Amino acid sequence: MAAAWCLRWGLSRARPWLLPPSTHCPRRDLHEKVDGTEFQSIYSLDKLYPESRGLNTAWKVPDDAKQANSDIPLDRLTISYCRSSGPGGQNVNKVNSKAEVRFHLATADWIAEPVRQKMAITHKNKINKSGELILTSECSRYQFRNLADCLQKIRDMIAEASQPAKEPSKEDTVLKRIRIENMNRERLRQKRINSAIKTSRRVDMD
Repeated sequence: MAAAWCLRWGLSRARPWLLPPSTHCPRRDLHEKVDGTEFQSIYSLDKLYPESRGLNTAWKVPDDAKQANSDIPLDRLTISYCRSSGPGGQNVNKVNSKAEVRFHLATADWIAEPVRQKMAITHKNKINKSGELILTSECSRYQFRNLADCLQKIRDMIAEASQPAKEPSKEDTVLKRIRIENMNRERLRQKRINSAIKTSRRVDMD
């Protein structure tokens, strides 16, 4: 009795190795042939990024990176890469995937003068002492994606600065005036309180 049970148990354990997998086995997809190679996992780069097979890259270059030359002159930009603390798994702080783009805003003749002036006021915290507008991105583990993100930031800045100034309505003007009056009233009240505190600290010498 015990010997028969042990025999059945052993056959059940050895069945996956003795019998070939069924035609509907999902694990068969893990070892399909790709480009003449065997044992390619479904998580291999060739299957994850089928449109970018090659030795130089393992992913598809974004479309916005390809279209960058049409609206932003890359030869007028200073592009550099440095260590990134963003996404990257084991490559965090080890690979130069963080993109940094800078250009001299005052001499950027490919941007209209009024737009440049508005950008200089709105984004003054991103301009260094040399007058260069600096943008960085580390949202991805790939250099080209981070570079595309920096270029998109430049486009967004130009589009935002190109918008005409909105004329304030009567309601906005009234609200702004009431806000200023309340601020002045609160400022005077705090001054009176501070003055009373200082007066109470005085020592009468008589």
